[in-house]
Amino acid sequence: MNLSYWEQKSWFSNIDFTIVGSGIVGLNCALELRRMHPKARILVLEKGKLPQGASTKNAGFACFGSISEILSDLKTHSEQEVFQLVQDRFDGIKYLRALLGDNVIGYQNNGGHELFLNKDVALYESCLGQVEYVNGLLRPVFGKNAFKVLPNRFKFSGINGNYISQIYEGQIDTGKMMYSLLQLSYQKDINILNGTEVKAFEDSGAEVLVKTDDMDFTTNKLLIATNGFAAQLLSENVEPARAQVLITKPIKGLNIKGTFHLEEGYYYFRNIDNRILLGGGRNLDFKAEETTEFGNTHLVQNKLNQLLKTVILPEQSYEIDYSWSGIMGVGQQKKPIIKQVSDNVSCGVRLGGMGIAIGSTVGKNLANLIA
Repeated sequence: MNLSYWEQKSWFSNIDFTIVGSGIVGLNCALELRRMHPKARILVLEKGKLPQGASTKNAGFACFGSISEILSDLKTHSEQEVFQLVQDRFDGIKYLRALLGDNVIGYQNNGGHELFLNKDVALYESCLGQVEYVNGLLRPVFGKNAFKVLPNRFKFSGINGNYISQIYEGQIDTGKMMYSLLQLSYQKDINILNGTEVKAFEDSGAEVLVKTDDMDFTTNKLLIATNGFAAQLLSENVEPARAQVLITKPIKGLNIKGTFHLEEGYYYFRNIDNRILLGGGRNLDFKAEETTEFGNTHLVQNKLNQLLKTVILPEQSYEIDYSWSGIMGVGQQKKPIIKQVSDNVSCGVRLGGMGIAIGSTVGKNLANLIA
């Protein structure tokens, strides 16, 4: 890159902290670093025009885990580990709301409802039989019973007669949330450069050489917050997981309100601006969706359309407006990876599809780890 003296001096000299990724984790990390170091030079690098990955592409669920997800996690995690996962999600959402404000992020607490298809009667009965147990396990987090059995008030088709609802689950406007984080970062004199992809780094012990797609520079500390793209820079247990999403055009008289989960959370939908937003389906072909490539597949899109027609909007006409995809970071464990990689390099990755819930606190904890 042909840098002028002014560009080198103003943007790439004497950098204290460089953060890779301008998503929820990266920006919250930058804001926490600014709080701790008012005079530090902080640089955030983003390869896309907007934050890539999932931060501006997610469904906007402020969720803690549906009951079938909690019970599934208990098969591979201890009770204490699951309790801590939910506690971290609860604390993370509370922190995000306090940082930006409910009105700014469009936060609404309409509850989260798990639906069980007629074919999943065994799963429904199993979850129904363990509501009391899960409520007891998580009562210290919420202070009251979080899960309740509620009737099918929105008249979805082809499901068992009741929902198992998480009464504290909420929803946000993802675009407003990320826009507000960006504006707050600018106000705090945090420099954000888009269109700059980090290809590699070298920690000499005294400083870190950062190699981008068109230039190199040095920084005192490097923090990696690329989540689903972590494997491109790190050797950690993080795999990309593509999530495909579609949204309808506005539907006159739409009375559906809340966040909804199907099949252990592999499908999810919500209301937004008199539309239905529906996503999921990577369970149809896990291998194909283990990718960092954005895009949609006929297999998943056909399934999402089928759910719209037969379950969600069986007696209403609608049109699909458009669709998109995001890249999450997942692994064998649900706990995020927040660790020091070398003397001057740390990472905060593997959010497991819970970026809204834990992204803010992962970023904050990452900043505290390296600083």
